[in-house]
Amino acid sequence: MLNRVILIGRLTADPELRYTNSGTAVASFTLAVDRMRSGQNGERQTDFINIVVWQKQAEVVAQYLQKGRMAAVDGRLQIRTYENRDGQKVRVAEVVAEGVRFLDRGEGGNSAKSTPAAPPVKNNTSPAPSKQPDFGPYDDPFADDLPPGFEEDLPF
Repeated sequence: MLNRVILIGRLTADPELRYTNSGTAVASFTLAVDRMRSGQNGERQTDFINIVVWQKQAEVVAQYLQKGRMAAVDGRLQIRTYENRDGQKVRVAEVVAEGVRFLDRGEGGNSAKSTPAAPPVKNNTSPAPSKQPDFGPYDDPFADDLPPGFEEDLPF
C-alpha cells in the first residue's frame, strides 16, 4: 500500500507556528494548487489543501515561507476526526509534510520572511549546537520516485 502526495502551489497565508505541550514545533498552512484542466467555463480551478509540518522543518517553514510563495510539498494524506465545541464530529483531510521545498525567492524587504529561500529540510533532523542551524542532508523528494515511463504518460 502507498500513501504519498506531491503538491506544488502557493501559500494562501503565512504559516502558523505552534508548539505542543511537549515542545514539538508544528506549523500549518494552506497551499493553493491549480488543477491540470480548466472547468466547463474555461476558468482555471484551484484546490486549497491544508498542510501540516512537524519538528525543525516546521520552524524553518514558518521563518522563510510567507503568503504567495511557491512551495513543493512531499508527504502523506491524513484523514482525522475530532469533536468541535458544539459536540459535532468534524472530519478533516490534510497532508502531513515529510519534505517542503521552497521554489521561489521572497520579494525585497529586510524581514527574515523575505530573505532568500533557506535550504530544504527533511523531518527527523536535529539542529547542531551552533549559530547557523544545521539542516542536515536533504534528499530531493522528487528524485527517483516516479516509475519508469511515467513521464511519457503525462498529458503535457
